[in-house]
Amino acid sequence: MVAPAAEGVAVTALRSVILRVRKAAERAGTQPERVRVVAVSKTKPESLIRQVYDAGHRCFGENYVQEFVQKAPQVFYGKNKIHLFFNKKKFLPVFLFNQFCCFWQLPEDIEWHFIGHLQSNKVKTLLGGVPNLAFFEGVDNEKIANHLDRGVSSLGRNPLKVFVQVNTSGEASKAGIDPSGCVRLAEHVKLRCPHLEFSGLMTIGMPDYTSTPENFRTLSNCRAKVCKALGMEEDQCELSMGMSGDFEQAIEMGSTNVRIGSTIFGPRDYSKK
Repeated sequence: MVAPAAEGVAVTALRSVILRVRKAAERAGTQPERVRVVAVSKTKPESLIRQVYDAGHRCFGENYVQEFVQKAPQVFYGKNKIHLFFNKKKFLPVFLFNQFCCFWQLPEDIEWHFIGHLQSNKVKTLLGGVPNLAFFEGVDNEKIANHLDRGVSSLGRNPLKVFVQVNTSGEASKAGIDPSGCVRLAEHVKLRCPHLEFSGLMTIGMPDYTSTPENFRTLSNCRAKVCKALGMEEDQCELSMGMSGDFEQAIEMGSTNVRIGSTIFGPRDYSKK
């Protein structure tokens, strides 16, 4: 094993997070392997993501579409043409033979998550620019669900796993369906969007974490209602809740997907976003 000083601060932090996740899962009586850690890498360079990847982690998340598509694989479609790919002030020629070609900035086996609200006019950019997008954490209305469904269908890719985002804190400035509407939106995704795979619910709590227990309890209650309406077992419906400041409590209250950024990667630099 590489010594902590040599492996980098982010990798050392990741190992600490994984240990804390394991202990929280054990306290909750949950198998640690059932809790997914999404390393949220927004505003962080590809080189830092690669360090964490090389340490064995495969699950990463991003919030901003334009930044996301610069980090993820770039896809080119064409027919017997040379295309020029502009990346970091360099033009890279790509020759195509009646097919598509990918230029991989980061390894293709990364499980990418998009986290948060997305405007419908950016769906094509996201789906086309991130062919290995595994999860969409942020379906907050039927319109975005429909756009995602059509986009996935047009690309001919496998169904995209999605979480319905619930506004559990009641903040008007925050995206997410009101808890009273979560069943209807989940039904829409599961029954009317054949190219999406309803996988669970997610929430983003108050920035200062003051409402953490109530947020988690509300999301758990929403899951019970959704599963009853859809005839699902609750263990088939994931809960994505918990970030750097509260992920241990989230796991103890049932989270299966925690989104951790600054605790792994350090403070974010939004000046370059």
